[in-house]
Amino acid sequence: MPRELKFFEAIREATTLCMESNPSVYIMGLGVPDPKGIFGTTSGLQEKFGNGRVMDMPVSENGMTGVAIGSALVGMRPILTHQRIDFAMLAMEPMVNQAAKWHYMFGGEAHVPLVVRLIIGRGWGQGPQHSQSLQSWFAHVPGLKVVMPVTPYDAKGLLISSIEDNNPVIFIEHRWLHNISGPVPEEMYRVPLGKAKVTREGKDVTIVAISYMVLEALRAAEVLAQEGIQVEVVDIRTLYPLDETLILHSVRKTGRLIVADTSWKSFGASAEIIALVAEKAM
Repeated sequence: MPRELKFFEAIREATTLCMESNPSVYIMGLGVPDPKGIFGTTSGLQEKFGNGRVMDMPVSENGMTGVAIGSALVGMRPILTHQRIDFAMLAMEPMVNQAAKWHYMFGGEAHVPLVVRLIIGRGWGQGPQHSQSLQSWFAHVPGLKVVMPVTPYDAKGLLISSIEDNNPVIFIEHRWLHNISGPVPEEMYRVPLGKAKVTREGKDVTIVAISYMVLEALRAAEVLAQEGIQVEVVDIRTLYPLDETLILHSVRKTGRLIVADTSWKSFGASAEIIALVAEKAM
């Protein structure tokens, strides 16, 4: 039965269910067993599963990422958590040159079942070095899936799907979403990767929104409705692979497109979506 959970609680519940059902799943990262538990997402997990499956790490993002990839190559399913997406810049080499390529290097016979949880968001005292939105970097790399949930329901279902995926998934959470609430079923369920959804139907203009910008798009839709403009809001949920079919269907219906992203406009996800529509929607 659905009950109300906050986004961070949905993340923690998905992790718990996967660890209970599969002994190869474990979680690691700097501060994972800390009392604050990565904004509550890992609180209590070490007490439940022990320090062999819920592991703190030294301050070496490159090193811990290499350990996670190595364990994935021998059959484990690690969840690696970096408290800021900016910290992952120190681990780009193993993610891009090893995790993302392994599947291709061995003709699809080798797998790297790794989830890397990264947190984005500004305005919470972290400064310019710790508040960037770098999702387009990862979406540019063949072999990496990039997931960006908005609702607690999707956070749980997408994380379970990501943990069960046989190749690397970059799972990006916006800090401003951690405390929003929504209905979440108690049981294990999956939201498929690569599938967007329409969160508000309209006929006049499509807003394709990424991460927290879905909430901003819904607010804008309410304002525009007072002017008689019906906005359709598309939550991409998975940045890569992108759900081209749903986006194109919506834009063909409305004839207009706005893209709302948290990151820089140059050479990024917004430009990719606009190019897709320009090439295929008309």
